[in-house]
Amino acid sequence: MASNAIYVTREWLQSLQVELQELKIHGRRDIAQKIADARSHGDLSENADYDAAKHAQELLEIRISKLETTLARAQVIEPGDFPNDKVYILSRVRLLNYKNKKEMEYLLVSPEEADVEQNKLSVTSPLGKSLLGKVVGDVVETNAPAGSVKFEILSISK
Repeated sequence: MASNAIYVTREWLQSLQVELQELKIHGRRDIAQKIADARSHGDLSENADYDAAKHAQELLEIRISKLETTLARAQVIEPGDFPNDKVYILSRVRLLNYKNKKEMEYLLVSPEEADVEQNKLSVTSPLGKSLLGKVVGDVVETNAPAGSVKFEILSISK
């Protein structure tokens, strides 16, 4: 596996490809229209609409460039690529928080794919790092904003 690769799920890769196509086709067309509309208002040196449209174009091109770079480095990984005996990327880990006695479940993913609202935890986050390579029954300790927290690994699945 390449050292500069970005490991992604097939679903996330497809969503990035769709976003890139949407931005290249519709995003660029919409921005071009806004620029044309703003130009029709006259003097460009004092045209706030033109400046805003040009700034939006710049942001759009930055996003397109970032997506292209990510896609060029993307390497699809599947849950079956890793065993279930330890925590790896794409492991679904059920944890018990010793501090509040609540159970939680996370899917460990690449930093680019992380999304706390969907319980997708980055393998580079403090908790993600502490979980990697551990097995069911292990207790890990990680630093959180509220202080140190211990978690017990209850299960590992794909």
